[in-house]
Amino acid sequence: MAKGYLMSEVLWGKLIDIVPSLLWILFALVVFFSLRRPFLETIVPRITSIGALGVEVTLTEVERLLNKVAENASGEKESNSATTRANRRAVLHRLEHAANYLKGGRILWVDDIPSNNQYLTEMFRELDMKVDQATSTSEALNLLNRSSYDLVISDIHRGKDGQAGIKMLHNFREQGINLPVLVHADHFDPRLGVDPMIFGYTPQYDELIHYVIDVMERVRLSDG
Repeated sequence: MAKGYLMSEVLWGKLIDIVPSLLWILFALVVFFSLRRPFLETIVPRITSIGALGVEVTLTEVERLLNKVAENASGEKESNSATTRANRRAVLHRLEHAANYLKGGRILWVDDIPSNNQYLTEMFRELDMKVDQATSTSEALNLLNRSSYDLVISDIHRGKDGQAGIKMLHNFREQGINLPVLVHADHFDPRLGVDPMIFGYTPQYDELIHYVIDVMERVRLSDG
């Protein structure tokens, strides 16, 4: 009888010792299953989106550069307007989903003041695109003869020549260069005629990014 009593005391002692551990395990399971769904619905998709941009790309850096572009384009006050913020969110959302189309893309950017495009150029490079810069038609032609590109981004006015960008397209045609051209300039009057090589024109940075994605989607689909 005493022996049985002693065994019961030992068993109860062991149970008392392990009860706290069991309670902690139960608590951990409750917390895990309570948070599992919100975690999968919010955190995991975000990680997936970041991963889709590639190892060397971070959404934070792309977003920072977009903010810099907006500040340069509109001024700091206007860059914080609801419309501008919405435009940036739309651009960032599309960049997330088009990252694979942009990766490895090749841009030739012709502008006599390349510093005007500093942050956009950095952003495209952050997305693993190659961006070469030329400040004149002759320099652009030399680069086009040495390397291959998917598209050209060009200004219109260079120095005292208000039609330098348009004249460049005539030189392209004479040399058999047939690439989509995006005109990114403040002053361009399409009523004077639009060269067939011009895929799109815009003075707006967000529209330019959308145009670049449009071109690269067509390039990738045609390659496939």
